[in-house]
Amino acid sequence: MKNFKPYYAVIFTSTQTEDTKGYTKMAEKMEALAKQQKGYLGIESAKNEVGITVSYWESLKAIKNWKANTEHLLAQQKGREQWYNWYNVRICKVEREYEFLRKQES
Repeated sequence: MKNFKPYYAVIFTSTQTEDTKGYTKMAEKMEALAKQQKGYLGIESAKNEVGITVSYWESLKAIKNWKANTEHLLAQQKGREQWYNWYNVRICKVEREYEFLRKQES
């Protein structure tokens, strides 16, 4: 953990409606737009019955600015009107991390 600096994770957990027309295109657009935001660090996503997307940010201010982004606001509205039955947003401070990576045999 050399030079580790705490950062923030926004955990977006959701279930979708049956009407997901346009969702994939909008999700791709939002990911591309988020990558352009000051303070953006990365994103991970998984989906089965419940979708979980975690985006990583340098600061709470960066998260607040992303939430207030005009195009993101429109996507949020569309999500509430059409794509989501339910969602939950959690904002967490990451103070420590570690990982495992299996070595590939040559």
